[in-house]
Amino acid sequence: MSEKTGTWIEWIVPFVFVLAAGWFVWHLPAFILDFLPSSNESLYAQTSAIHLKKDVTPNMPGLFGGFADPIDWLSLIAMPVLAIIGMRTFSVAHMEFQDWRGRDRFAIFIGRVTMMLILAMTGVMLYEVFLRYAIEAPTLWANELTLWIGGFVFLSSGLYAMQQRSHIRIFLLYDVVPRWMQRVFDIIWTFLICVFAVGLVFGSYNQVFAVKFYRWETFGTAFDPPIPSTIQPFVLIMIVLIALQAVANLFSDWNAEPVIHTAADDIDEDELEAIKRAVGDEGVGDLDVTRGSIQKTHPKGDD
Repeated sequence: MSEKTGTWIEWIVPFVFVLAAGWFVWHLPAFILDFLPSSNESLYAQTSAIHLKKDVTPNMPGLFGGFADPIDWLSLIAMPVLAIIGMRTFSVAHMEFQDWRGRDRFAIFIGRVTMMLILAMTGVMLYEVFLRYAIEAPTLWANELTLWIGGFVFLSSGLYAMQQRSHIRIFLLYDVVPRWMQRVFDIIWTFLICVFAVGLVFGSYNQVFAVKFYRWETFGTAFDPPIPSTIQPFVLIMIVLIALQAVANLFSDWNAEPVIHTAADDIDEDELEAIKRAVGDEGVGDLDVTRGSIQKTHPKGDD
């Protein structure tokens, strides 16, 4: 693992993964029709109509005589391949959690994918602003696409936050007890996360997959993206992954030295150094904190 960060492959692989995943998710009805066809003729016809309406390559014949064409299959195969490459080529930045293990590779890669999603969401928003206010030709899809990507960002970042130990924690009692008691606390909260995950999946599985996903419920707008049929299943998938990551954290941190948390933990050292460079070591420099020049003060008595 190289210590150098920001190499081209760390940007390209997550970006291509996002493209492959986006294509696959958009054409998921083809795979539903091929592998999970409904015995209900009305529902089958509805899913087929949605696929034919949304298919980006409608004239391309399906592979193996089905609905999914070669590009759909390529996107499906590309996702695990790109994930494996991404998990083997990333570099951990200095501001990230340093004591990671091999079992954390997937969560870190998902963090990189989430960063690409944020860039994509920002690009869509800027594109819509330009079209709306510069040439007065707003799109019908930018707002819904932003909501859709934002949902994936919100959920995916939870897994990355769990791996980075950056989720909200209250240490008032945790820091004052001995290490063996801290381990007991770790077991309890990990157990509670797993119970919550099991309860959420058990209670929502039928509603989410049988109603939302299987029927490929859409948003009901002009663009009509499948937000309900994709985001809700992704909620269950991510809560399971977060619970698994919590268990992985428990094993990784079991023999770790106790850490005493103070208010200094909330200080961003990089930002502090930037402020020092701006204002100078003694609080006065050539630039102020807004990076603007500091005006020279006039001698006392001058107008």
